[in-house]
Amino acid sequence: MGDCNRISTVCNRITLTLTGVNMEKQVDRIAELSAAITALNTEKQELMDLLKAEGEGKYFGTKHYVVVSRSERPTLDMRAVRKKLSRQFIVAHTRVTEVLSASLRGYNNKREAA
Repeated sequence: MGDCNRISTVCNRITLTLTGVNMEKQVDRIAELSAAITALNTEKQELMDLLKAEGEGKYFGTKHYVVVSRSERPTLDMRAVRKKLSRQFIVAHTRVTEVLSASLRGYNNKREAA
């Protein structure tokens, strides 16, 4: 580390380069995992749909089981609610939460962000 104090610009460039390579590997691995998860979720959904087609009930495996049941789920039509409520009421009852998110995006053929 003593050398980095004397030539900090060079050391910073090396660190940034190594970090950039590491980040590229991390992003590529995230993409690989995302593709694998998508394939697995597709297969899972297909299998679940087959069980749902059999109807309500419990379906047993050797270590797990799946329950297929029917229920009602109420939903609120927010578009209709917004038409009925004043802008002032909506603003007064809107909660803002800070969120840090990350999303995976692809490049086009020219390696530009798509």
